[in-house]
Amino acid sequence: MTDYPRFGAGLWHFATYVDRYASDGYGPARTTLDAIELAGQVEDLSVVDLNYPFTPGVGLSEVKDALAAQGLTAIGITPEIYLRKFAKGAFTNPDPGVRKQALDLMHESAGIVRELGADYVKIWPGQDGWDYPFQVDHRTLWKLAVDGMRELAGAHPDLRFAIEYKPREPRVKMTWDSAARSILGIQQIGLDNVGVLLDFGHSLYGGESPADAAQLLIDHGLLYGMDVNDNLRGWDDDLVVGTVHLTEIFEYFHTLRKNNWEGVWQLDQFPFREDSVDAARTSIGILKRLYRALDRLDTTALAEAQERQDAMAAQRLVQNALFGEVAD
Repeated sequence: MTDYPRFGAGLWHFATYVDRYASDGYGPARTTLDAIELAGQVEDLSVVDLNYPFTPGVGLSEVKDALAAQGLTAIGITPEIYLRKFAKGAFTNPDPGVRKQALDLMHESAGIVRELGADYVKIWPGQDGWDYPFQVDHRTLWKLAVDGMRELAGAHPDLRFAIEYKPREPRVKMTWDSAARSILGIQQIGLDNVGVLLDFGHSLYGGESPADAAQLLIDHGLLYGMDVNDNLRGWDDDLVVGTVHLTEIFEYFHTLRKNNWEGVWQLDQFPFREDSVDAARTSIGILKRLYRALDRLDTTALAEAQERQDAMAAQRLVQNALFGEVAD
């Protein structure tokens, strides 16, 4: 029996969604408890990342009981510092009172991480950034972002904080927008409990090579977690993993294995029109196939091909691992 990694998902995978064309949603509203119940129907799923605050009326004890009932544990807590009240930013909001509200919520989320025994607080400051040239003073904005993260993480030295960078959306340009910029910011923060959660899709549509971004973060000791999904490279589509960029996701996982990175293989997907349980099962199916393909990859021959920068030899090895050798 294959010893697979742990599989996880952002709990939002099992929510229902709205957009500007279907503002009433693509299904009935679901509570945190509803989403946990759906996640429990995915046989190979063992951990979830939960948004915080939980949906109205749902308390921490209920969440604990629901997770236990479904055989799930929490890997992370994601404070909702990206909603309407933080439209001009969380860390970078021009209003000190709003910045304090955001920090208070993140401090509260740190307490939830302790209560649930999770691995990290995930920080996705989606509203931190700008939309127009001349809208912000870039030095001031960056200082607020870095100083705010230092204040937050410094107050909880026993916990880890994972920044999830993204090029844009909801802001036209996000402050934490790339692996390289995240590394620079964390170096300025100067604390050893701040790292990065690398989202494969964010890296793709940000113009990075996700494998290269992963290697860069690993080399700096900053890869705390990762999410997988797929997109058409122009936007954060959050499609089912492996449905578009199969070779690049394979290279991504090869990079993680080569470096002995053993974290959770976690889904960050938005199945707007698909059944969320079916989408998660399908996703984990491809992740299992990719994991087995890594076992078949001739890494010695691949290293030799890479030393020569022999693209076609490398591609043949990858194709053989993914699809099997071509019969004569």
